[in-house]
Amino acid sequence: MTGSIKVLVVDDQFLIRAGLVGLLRAAPGIEVVGEAGDGDEAVELAARTRPDVVLMDIRMPGTNGITATETILAQAADPAPRVLVLTTFDLDEYVYGALRAGASGFLLKDSGPERLLAAVAAVGAGDALFAPSVTRRLVEAFARQAAEPGGDEVRPPPDLAALTSREVEVLKLIARGLTNADIAERLYISEATVKTHLNRTMSKLDLDSRAQAVVVAYETGLVTPGAGGTGG
Repeated sequence: MTGSIKVLVVDDQFLIRAGLVGLLRAAPGIEVVGEAGDGDEAVELAARTRPDVVLMDIRMPGTNGITATETILAQAADPAPRVLVLTTFDLDEYVYGALRAGASGFLLKDSGPERLLAAVAAVGAGDALFAPSVTRRLVEAFARQAAEPGGDEVRPPPDLAALTSREVEVLKLIARGLTNADIAERLYISEATVKTHLNRTMSKLDLDSRAQAVVVAYETGLVTPGAGGTGG
């Protein structure tokens, strides 16, 4: 991504929102293009300002962060913004719902400034999960129950039959938290080839983010909880 990262900040609590905006505006390479106090305003501002990254509060009265994330990604022109969800505790079922809906990652509200800026940069780049071990722990905690019949009313996970064997291999490694560079080294292919496989996989499965691919890998049983950490 060239130039500054354009960020939209969404939080229903004014002091938290103001603090985030102030921190981001003081950071080099980041431009705050708007701030919203609820999900409906976030959807409207995202369409108007076309941010690269949306910092999205997950629990808000009215339209929550899950619904706002789904709507923003469904309505966005390419390239769609990457949504970074803000939460007060890490094993949050709302956050899991947002990752299923296409959010690119999540961040605890009590994280320090350096971690926030690192998360915005990582999500803006899009080539790796931010905090992959934490993301995997969250997905593992909820994937089993969501995949059970009647366990969740959201659409069932996609069929992996459309993928080639190499695309399945790449998807498994993404679910283990590996970066494109890690996957390229593991499979003896170039990073460009990894990106091609990933882009084709996401297109075939109608996925919006790398984190969503992790959710799919667990929900379909491609990767099982507790079995994905070897070597990565």
